[in-house]
Order: sequence, then C-alpha cells, then structure tokens
Amino acid sequence: MERFFNSSFMSGLQKFGQKLGSNKFVTALQAAMMSLMGILMVGAIFQILMSVLGPTMLGVLKADSTIFEYLNIPYQFSMQTLSIWVVLFLAFHYAKNLKMQVPIMNAINALFAFFLVAGTLIFSKTGTSINMTYLGAQGMFIGFVVVFISVRIEKFCLAKDIRIKMPDVVPQFLQDGFSSILPLFFNALIFLSASYLVDIMSAGKYTITSGFMALLSAPLSALTSTVGIFILCIFGAILWTFGIHGTMILIPIVMPLLIQAITSNAALHAAGQPGVFYPIMLFPYMAIVGGAGNTLPLALLSLRSKSKQLSAVGKISAIPGWFRINEPMTFGIPIMYNPIMSIPYILNVPVVMLCALLLFKIGFFVPSWIVITALLPMGFGSYLSTLSWRNALGDYLMIIPSTLIWYPFFKVYEKQLIQKEQEVAEAEAIKNTKTLTVETEE
Repeated sequence: MERFFNSSFMSGLQKFGQKLGSNKFVTALQAAMMSLMGILMVGAIFQILMSVLGPTMLGVLKADSTIFEYLNIPYQFSMQTLSIWVVLFLAFHYAKNLKMQVPIMNAINALFAFFLVAGTLIFSKTGTSINMTYLGAQGMFIGFVVVFISVRIEKFCLAKDIRIKMPDVVPQFLQDGFSSILPLFFNALIFLSASYLVDIMSAGKYTITSGFMALLSAPLSALTSTVGIFILCIFGAILWTFGIHGTMILIPIVMPLLIQAITSNAALHAAGQPGVFYPIMLFPYMAIVGGAGNTLPLALLSLRSKSKQLSAVGKISAIPGWFRINEPMTFGIPIMYNPIMSIPYILNVPVVMLCALLLFKIGFFVPSWIVITALLPMGFGSYLSTLSWRNALGDYLMIIPSTLIWYPFFKVYEKQLIQKEQEVAEAEAIKNTKTLTVETEE
C-alpha cells in the first residue's frame, strides 16, 4: 500500500490537489466549509434531540407540540438555510484572498445577489412569503457561481476605481457603504437579467436554480437499475468532494421512486406475500454508516489520532455520525478538494452498497415495507422500515468494509498532518524564543 501512495499516479494526484487547493476561490471554498462547523454542529444537536424525543423514538414530544416546534427552529435556520451561510462565508474568504478592502461588505453584497437568484417570492392573498427550497443545500452550487461573479465584479470596480467617492472627513463605514452602491447595482442588473432571460426562455417554467436542478435530474432519473443506482450514488459522492451536497441533489430524484417501491411492498405485506427487492433500496447504503461517504469509521479512527486536527474533528463528529449526519466530518477534515481522502470517500459508496446487495440477494436483508423518513441512529431506521433485526444488525456490519477502506488512507493523511503540526509547533517555538531573547536583552 505504501508503494501505491508513493507511485507517480498518487504523487501527480496530490500535486494536482495542491495546485487546485492553492487557487484563491478553492481556498476560500475550503475555508467557508470549515467555518460552517459551529452552525452545522448546533443544527445537528437539535436535529438529534428532535429524533430522540420525537414520536419516532422515545415519544416524549409530539410532532405538533410547542417544544418540538421550538427544537426545530435551530435546524431550520442551520441545515435548511445552509446556502445562505455558505454564500456569506465563501464571499468573505474569497474577498480576503483577493485583498479586497472591506470583505464583509462583499459578503453582504454577494448574499443580496444570491437572494435575487434563489430566493423566489411567493405572492398570495394572505401576503408575500419566500420560497426556501434553494436557500438550503440544493442552492449551494448556484451560490458558488453567484459569489464568484459578485466578488469579481466588485474586484473589477475596485481596480477601475468605479465607485461613488466621498470626502475623507466622512466616517469610513459610510464611505464603504457608498463605495458598494455601484458594484451592487451592477450585480443586481446582471442577475436580474439572467433570471428574466431564463424565465422568458422557459415560458415561466424554470428559474436559474430550478433550471439547473432540472438539467441535472433529467439524465439522472433514468439511472434506477442496479447498475444505474450505483452510478447515481457514486456521482453523488463525487459531487460531495467538490463541495456540492450530492445527497440533496439525488434525493428529489430518488425519494419518490423509493417511497413508491416501499408502498408496493406494503401492499404485498398486507396481502401476506413477501416483499420485492428494488435496486432503488440500495440508495440509503451510500450513507448508512455515518452519512454520505460512510464517514463514521473515519470519525472513530480520528478519535485516537495523534493529529490534533483529526482528534478534534473526530470528537465532534462521532455522535452526529451515529445519527448519519456527515457534515461535521466531511467539512472538518475536509474531504472536498483533498485527493487522499476523496478516494476512500467515493470508494466507500459502491463497496458498502455492494455488500448490502449481496445481503439482499441471499435473503439476509428484508426489503423495506414501511416508509420511514425521519433521521434516526444507525439500525433504528432499518429496523422500523422492515421490523427485521437482521436489517438493523446489517447497518453495523457495514462498519467492517468501510473501516478497511478508510484505514490506509487515514494513516497516510494523519502522517502528513502530524508532520505539518510539528513544523508549525517548531516555528512557533523558535518565534517565542526569539521574542524572549529580545525582551531579555532590553
């Protein structure tokens, strides 16, 4: 295995990753994803509380109870508005990388532009509301595009000195506000024109965001055979490695088909007949062990790591991983634009799905016949959807192949991080020694 990691292929892949990772936009994207950690963790904690205390598990709280509704608020304003936070953090870090004067203003302006594209207004007799569909994870990719264009427009205006100038005696914050007017106007003009164009060309059927999702879903909806579902899930994992929420892109395509298959089995069960295995039932196994990419073994390995970064990420990711929430681990490592960790992340998906397929084929697994859409810990959802202890046990059996895939890549990445952390610590020690020497001489 060591020879593989030292091969010309892996060396070239790492060099490509390093070159890609040094790109100012990609660097900003990585920083933005890691900056999300606090928001994601708080959202995950309340999501877990809802699952444990709600009607699907302990039943302490009813779904329509006031407390349950309050517990749902942090989740709605974290996971369900994920694109908003991504746009803010990404625009801020990208503006910093481009050495813009006031990055926070660039972040606000990019968010304004994003709302013009993704925040569709709904008008009714009772009032006006905003469509939240693309403010969640589904709007992330469009958010990347909006941030890139928005910040670049402001960079161009700065370079060409296209701004409303104020006298030096005017407070700086007011100068910054006036300076942002023209770039923000250009942003609004460009994105509104693009939205109008899409609206006219599609006869009002699509917006920019829904049109993009339609382009993705059209070819993917046909991939629901055994081979097709493998291709579909591998594609979803690849999207994750580029910072795009692959699972959320697949869910609108897969979920109706999955529910239809389970409902068909419910009718068979009611008639006293055995359920039928549908390839679409393999979809949950791309995320059965800790979320997309099956990252729970990586979190468990990280708990005992000598790398401070891996250890810290492992500690905050293990319990969410048990609930199949992968964001803390995926963004904390990070997986995206990281060739070493992207390979096992993608590889984990088809291998675990293949193991599940074999267990279905030999009759160990029972095809689902109860629709369970709640986010539950490993084993719970599989049991409740089949009432079979074998399906629940199968979730934990999948840890074995998943760990075998993660382990060699984890050790190589851990070694690299430990070396970097030692170099940083040595540089810090030398800096402190020089500071102490100077102070002593004085």
